[in-house]
This record gives sequence, structure tokens and C-alpha cells, in this order.
Amino acid sequence: MCGIFAYINCHVPRERRHILEVLFNGLRRLEYRGYDSAGISIDADNDDHLEEVKKKKKGLGLGGEAARQLSPPLVFREEGKIEKLVTSVYQEVDATDLDLEFLFASHAGIAHTRWATHGPPSPRNGHPQSSGKGHEFLVVHNGVITNFLVLKETLVRHGFVFESDTDTEVIPKLAKFVYDSLTAEIESNGGGETVKFSQVVMEVMRQIEGAYALIFKSLHYPNELVACKCGSPLLLGVKEFGEEDRRGAFVESELILAKDGKPKEFFLASDASAMVEHTKKVMVIEDNEVVHVRNGSVSIFKFEREKMGKLRGMPRPASVERALSVLAVEVEQIQKGNYDHYMQKEIHEQPESLTTTMRGRLIHGGSKVKGVLLGGLKDHLRTIRRSRRILFIGCGTSYHAGLATRALVEELSGVPVTMELASDLLDRRGPVYREDTAIFVSQSGETADTLEALEYAKSCGALCVGVTNTVGSAIARGTHCGVHINAGCEIGVASTKAYTSQIAAMTMMALALGEDTLSSCSRREAIIDDLINLPDKVREVLKLDNDMKELAKELMEEQSLLVFGRGYNYATALEGALKVKEVALMHSEGILAGEMKHGPLALVDENLPIIVVATRDATCIKQQSVIQQLQARKGRLIVMCTKGDANLMCPNGSYRFIEVPQLQDCLQPIINIVPFQLLAYHLTVLRGFNVDQPRNLAKSVTIS
Repeated sequence: MCGIFAYINCHVPRERRHILEVLFNGLRRLEYRGYDSAGISIDADNDDHLEEVKKKKKGLGLGGEAARQLSPPLVFREEGKIEKLVTSVYQEVDATDLDLEFLFASHAGIAHTRWATHGPPSPRNGHPQSSGKGHEFLVVHNGVITNFLVLKETLVRHGFVFESDTDTEVIPKLAKFVYDSLTAEIESNGGGETVKFSQVVMEVMRQIEGAYALIFKSLHYPNELVACKCGSPLLLGVKEFGEEDRRGAFVESELILAKDGKPKEFFLASDASAMVEHTKKVMVIEDNEVVHVRNGSVSIFKFEREKMGKLRGMPRPASVERALSVLAVEVEQIQKGNYDHYMQKEIHEQPESLTTTMRGRLIHGGSKVKGVLLGGLKDHLRTIRRSRRILFIGCGTSYHAGLATRALVEELSGVPVTMELASDLLDRRGPVYREDTAIFVSQSGETADTLEALEYAKSCGALCVGVTNTVGSAIARGTHCGVHINAGCEIGVASTKAYTSQIAAMTMMALALGEDTLSSCSRREAIIDDLINLPDKVREVLKLDNDMKELAKELMEEQSLLVFGRGYNYATALEGALKVKEVALMHSEGILAGEMKHGPLALVDENLPIIVVATRDATCIKQQSVIQQLQARKGRLIVMCTKGDANLMCPNGSYRFIEVPQLQDCLQPIINIVPFQLLAYHLTVLRGFNVDQPRNLAKSVTIS
């Protein structure tokens, strides 16, 4: 998924060098999302053109401040990594003698990391995309415009020439068309009015379709930016100067709309990680909101498509008053610390992330009955228990987390559980009923297919529950209730600590659903006891790090890997194979062991490595049978088993074993996935790939 970032310094003098570095660092914070090109736009020096521009724009009533920066902004775009962009920018600065010490009292800069969807990675397909010669309008975009071909045909008929293969290019060109049309209309009526930047953007929004987060920069509106979104994440950050209290902390403003003229810096970004080093005062921009940053103030409008007419006579949009919230993320959380990679750091953070996920939610000890307290669900538990069925809906790793807890939810609630991949549910338009409870699982809370499935389930009248790692995300805001997993910031593209925390959170959900059933009391208490011990057990498994590195050395030249699991650990097989596949770029397949005879057995020989998950649970005896059949065919086995069970699992064979501690069967997937995470990490490093930026993958996924 693309990353967008913008920085405005208003009445805060900053050198061009400083502005560039803020933009570059913002992009570096978004690298984890995945990208194949990057670009920025900043202002040029315009004082030489002042008098000429004043005369040119006098008829429209644009003052000297607006005229002062009507020389075209500078646009830099490069294929490849951000550091390549940085190098090329400074090379061009040297070649053109651009003054890096030039001081801007106010300035608006935009930046972008692109993950190619329309057109291959190249400078011409990079962002910012331009309206044409002179860069009158520039746009950075995260998302997909579905009707861009129709718009492109229309704009071509009006004389616009397209230079890229992207869907995004229609947006700045459409903005120029709208601006020119409105300007001509004003002039034909005698002038006197000005075309508002937000008005241009809302007319663009009226004509485009798809999912997007957009930031507009314009030659006609210097030191201003307009941002809007529909289905893609976008946040606004505010840093105010001169308002420090005696403790040295920024005083919280209830609103950010006052035009007080105080020095401020504003930040717009796809993710809080890009702005946490600058400010913790943020606002999550809602769908169909238009945010206009100008002269130290923020105006927020609600775009209502059905009320927006065509160019002439557009009604004044309703303004919105919003409060700032405070980020809980610390800068240290988005840094690698002593680790070589984010994925490595996040694997080893799992004891802490699990502790945080469970903190304050488990009731145990003393005279109190053991139980679970989930504040976000307590008012809806009765409705969920009376549901016709429960649907777990997610994509990729989040889907696997739901699969890992399906059996426990059915066991403790007595309600049948259906698993749905979000994209498949949407393709089928599968039936969802008012009596259903739909649980949407997403690490980011912004996964586009899952979001679309949420809108579909809401339209069907189902109770919608969110399980996310991001407070204020679209899924967290769009569901009726939910559970925040509290795993902390996850930068690595391959989800690790979020997965294990999702399982823990949904296990607690299952415990809460079953708390009024006396027959399951001892089972619930045993699970709670093991939840309390879970972080220590994960620390124990992390000691297998060197063993997994040695196993990775043995497997690094292999082309394929099979993983067999069943019961609770069918999810482990799928997720373990996915981890190897997505970061090590090695074909791997998770297989339900009960289906081994129905095709997969044909692949077994002495060369293909096979991992069998056979920890002690209700399916353990069946897994022993699977191991014996694989042995009979000289399979190259690696067996994951409970400590002390190696001889029991393979009494007649000398195979490699991965021994892990035992917990309640429903918690074993949390323990069992950790060796796979370590294996995938070491395989990737040994094979020479970038573990934090896998090929062709992004952190959040847009609609395909």
C-alpha cells in the first residue's frame, strides 16, 4: 500500500534543507508499508516573479502572498528505494545551485512512496502526479481510482495530455479542469470572487470513484494543502509553539479550527509512525471529510455526494468540529533498537505484547472467581450468545488467527462459527443475516477487503465486532463493538506479534462468551491459568532461535516446504507456511493433515522437507499415524512436538525435532507459531532478501 506524507510549517521559519529532511524522514517511517518508487514536491524561489505575477492575478483578487509563490513547484521522483531519491535530489540541488539555506516563513511540502498497481515502477509513474506543465496541481494518492479510464477519455477530449500509466494522473488534471472552469465562470460574471481550494477538491471527489486518500498541493494556493479520504487511512498531526505549560507538555486544544495566527506545524500521513517523532496530537480523518490547512488553521468539511451539484451553484458544505487525540506510541517503538530487523524485534517482543494484550482483562487470584473482563464487549455478550451463527472475517494472517480460535468459540459459546475470507465473501455476496454476529479481524484496521466486507455485513443488519491493533482505525470506528489487541506498533510487513495477540484476544472473547455456562467452568479456569503463564512460555520458545537458524541453513537451498497440521494447529500449518512464503520467497504450503491421502501424499519423497505439527492435543494420535505414513514413504520429516514426546512420535526414525512447552490445546497455536516465525526470519536473511520489505507485498492491502 502506498504511503503519503505532508509537512506544513506555518509562521515557523524553516530552511529548505530542514523541510527536505522532514519529508525524507516521513517517507522512511513509511518504508515498512512496501514500495517501489518515491517522490516529493517542494516550493521553488519565486521572488523574481513577484511583480509580474501580482499584475497577472490582480483581477482575481489574489494578494501578494498568494502571488509570491506562483513559480512552478519542484517535483522529484525516483524508482527504487528512498535513499536513491535522496541522492538524486541533492545531486539536482548541486547541479542547479538551489539554495538549501533559503528560509521559508511558511511552506507546504508533500511526499509519497508508491506500490505499483497501474503501470510499472518508474519516475514517470511515481508521485506526486501533476496536472501538466507548470505543476498547477500536484497530488499524492493511496488507493485505486476505479473510473479513471472514463475520466481520462473525457480529459483527453478537453486537450489534456497524459504522461504516465497511473490511475492517479486523472486527479490533478481533473483538479485543473475544475479550477479553470470555475475561474472562467467567475470572470464571466464580473469577477470579485475567489475559487476556494476545498471547493475544487470536493468537485474532484464528486467525479472520482474508488478507494483513496489524497493530498493536493497547488500553485494557485501557496502554503496550503487539502486532504481527503474514502477507504484509505489518513491522519492529521498538529504541533503548536508557545503553548507549553509548567510541566513542559503541550496544552491540549479542544478544537484546532481557530484562526489564531500562532506558529504551527502540520503533518498529514498514512500512518502515525510518520509523525510520532514530531507530535502526539493527532486527528484521524474520517471517510468523506475534506481537511483544508491554511494560514495556521484547519477547516474540516463533510463531503456529501448527493448534495453536491455540478460546477455552478455548489452548496456550501457543512463544517465539522473535531477534537485532537493523543498518540500512545513512543518513538522507541518504531525503531529497531538492538535488533537487525523489525521482524526480528517484533518476534522477540511477543512476551511483552501478550502481557499488554491481557493486562487488566484477566480476573484471577484471591476470592474472586476466575474470569475475563472485556470492556468493549460487555454490553453485547448476550446478543452474541444468542446469535444464529458467528462469522470470522479476515484476510491472510488475520484469517488464520480466527481459524485458530474457531473451535474454542464454538465449544464455549455453543454457537456455530463460519470462517470467511473477506474477498471471497464479497465475490459470492454470501448470505449474512440480522441474527448473525460478524467478527472482523485486522491488524491495521484498514484492510480494504475486510472494510468492504464490514460495510456489506452492516447493510445486512448483522452485529459487527472488530478485533484490531489500531485504535481509531476504520474497522475500530465502523464496528458496533470490539476488542483492541494492544500488541503495540508492528512495522514488519510479515505480522508476528499481532497474530499471537489476536489469538490471545479472541481466546479471551471465547472465555467471556462462555462465562454463564457452569459445565465449562473448570475448562475456562484452566485456560485462564495458562494465559497467565503464556508470556513465560513464549520466552522459553524464543530460546530455540539458534536451533531455527541451524534448520534454516539446512533448508535455505530448498525450493518447497510442506507443513501438516490439524485441529487447533491447522491454523499453525497455514500461518507457518505463509510466513516462509511471504518473506523467504520459498514455496511453502500449509495442509490439513486429514487431507494428506487426498492428493498431497503424492508429493512425498526423501527430498521434500515436511514439517508435521504434532503437539499433545485431541488430534495427537491421528498425527502419529500421519508421521508413520510419511516414514513409510521415506519422507524427510521435521516434527514439532511437546517436550519429552520425541520418542513417542518417531520411535523408529531419527528425524529433526522441534520441542515446545505444553499449554491448553487452544493456546498451543501461540506457542507453536513462534519457531516458524524464527525459521522464516533466518531463511530470509540467509537467502539474502529484505525481511522487512518482502517482494511485491505491502503492510496494508488495498482492494485488488
